[in-house]
Amino acid sequence: MFWKFDLHTTSHIDQLLDREDVTLRELMEEDDVLQECKAQNRRLLLFLSQDHCMQELVSLITTEPPADLEERSRFKFPNIACELLTSDVSIINDKLGGEESLLEMLYRFLEQDPPLNPLLASFFSKTIGNLIARKTEQVITFLKKKEGFIGLVLKHIDASAMMDLLLRLISCVEPAPLRQEVLHWLNEEKLVQRLTELIHTGKDEERQSNASQTLCDIIRLSRDQANQMQENMEADPLLAVLESQESVAGLLKNMFEGERSEASIVNGTQVLLTLLETRRLEGLMDLYSQGYERSYTVNSSILNAIEPHLKDFQQLLLDPPKKSAILTTVGVLEQPLGNARLHVARLVAALLQTSAPSICQELCNLSTMDLLLDLFFKYSWNNFLHFQVELCVAAILNHPSSEERPSPGLQNHDGKPAASNPEGEGEVEVVETGRTSDPQTSIHNLFQKCQLVQRILDAWEENDKIQAEGGTRRGNMGHLTRISNMVVQNLEKGPVQAQITDLIKELPEDCRGRWESFVDETLRETNRRNTVELVSTHNMHSSSEDDDMESPFPNDLSLQQAFSDYQIQQMTANFVDQFGFNDEEFMCVCAQANAAAFEACCKERIRQFDDAEEEEDIWEEKEMNYATQAKSRTSF
Repeated sequence: MFWKFDLHTTSHIDQLLDREDVTLRELMEEDDVLQECKAQNRRLLLFLSQDHCMQELVSLITTEPPADLEERSRFKFPNIACELLTSDVSIINDKLGGEESLLEMLYRFLEQDPPLNPLLASFFSKTIGNLIARKTEQVITFLKKKEGFIGLVLKHIDASAMMDLLLRLISCVEPAPLRQEVLHWLNEEKLVQRLTELIHTGKDEERQSNASQTLCDIIRLSRDQANQMQENMEADPLLAVLESQESVAGLLKNMFEGERSEASIVNGTQVLLTLLETRRLEGLMDLYSQGYERSYTVNSSILNAIEPHLKDFQQLLLDPPKKSAILTTVGVLEQPLGNARLHVARLVAALLQTSAPSICQELCNLSTMDLLLDLFFKYSWNNFLHFQVELCVAAILNHPSSEERPSPGLQNHDGKPAASNPEGEGEVEVVETGRTSDPQTSIHNLFQKCQLVQRILDAWEENDKIQAEGGTRRGNMGHLTRISNMVVQNLEKGPVQAQITDLIKELPEDCRGRWESFVDETLRETNRRNTVELVSTHNMHSSSEDDDMESPFPNDLSLQQAFSDYQIQQMTANFVDQFGFNDEEFMCVCAQANAAAFEACCKERIRQFDDAEEEEDIWEEKEMNYATQAKSRTSF
């Protein structure tokens, strides 16, 4: 038997450790050193945890390797050293986190002049991050004693590893009281304000980008953790500062102060978009046409700070930062749309979804939607812009009428009654199926001032003319089709059906006739061509011998629809009431359907063998009918 033979092989590392003069470098040359370390090789761990070995490991990840080394092997030992230090072995964690001299060696890496080597910065960030998670109290105590720690991290924020280090401080500290202590320390160090100051025209673009991304991640992390914490837990001080009107106003001031640059506008707008982010229903593609109810909270201080600067964003649409012409697949674009104007369109879409009355009114006064539609048709190949304009139109068309406003006792996105706000300010609840704004102004502006219907008809006729002359179909026609369908759907059924119907009736007679003809003929035919029909087994043919055999499986879609509804039951609280049966009943329906399909299949197969009348001699000579075969192939 195999156990009679001694198949155990002694690791070469153990053989090296038998030598008294073995060095750390010799062990690191071994391919299985990391495996042995994580496998808790006692002799290896005792060797690595010696003072001189730990100091050498830390030195490797914080000191630039000699430049004369071959590039392929230059960072070999620093990489292995980082993996050993972060192997999550308690004896190494205890040694590294408990020895202040080793922590000092690590900290001195931050005291270098920028720029840091990005690879070494990632090794440093990974090592400190592991200590923050495993030796939390010791490391936090050490870092809090360093008065310039946050300043040094921000000095090197152009390295993305420093951004990761800040996020680990926010998200990896446990337990909750200690995490709250760290958040207050970071707030006292004015982390949010200092990151906001970096988003400025005069700053390096890489630093601006990383500062913006850090603020966005802080917002998302803080909100996620706020949703998970208990009701009696203290609020996140960093999130409170970020959502304050003073902080948002400071960010907007930096964006528009002095000479405007695309980098500061784009990075600042990304922070604003994150502040306005709503809770998404994952897995639902077309949210606006689905009709699902959802609610979320938007801090009124954010909207109050943005409103005075809407005119500045409008000016960006009119006069964006200068960009040189670019060559595209459809020709030279003399004046590109630019990332700045695209982000302004994203911001307008997000603001319209909040349905804040003063914001919507100001956007109407500035004719922002009219200008976005101009850009929609001017840049006919920019689908990023087309999608944002479509979202704007959808947000306006989905404004509920005043009769559908919510009654007191609304529920938030956790399904619990919304907390009352005795001071009448702070967080304003926005419910998509019952907003507090009057939609009349926005909808009248869209159909009368912006002339949405006339624009759709003119653009469609112009595209038909171009295609008739042999030209290429315009790139915005798909989104124009979706916008047209949204208008039609809201004419048939929607929260503002009556208002849209009246506005269509007010159109000039010739325009109204063109619209009716467009809806009944052109749009209907376009939708028919765009519809992907589900495959039916009755219409399928193959080249096999079973061409004429019908499939015994049911081809109705009720079971598929049942399963589809079952999958999204978590998205709607009243699923059972609407759908009609629960999980057990659903499984019963599935079982019955499967049994019926199986029985039908068996009967069909048995019938083929039992039907004596259809039996024939396969060796019998028969006349070949080529006409029948040709007809069959033509049909296929």
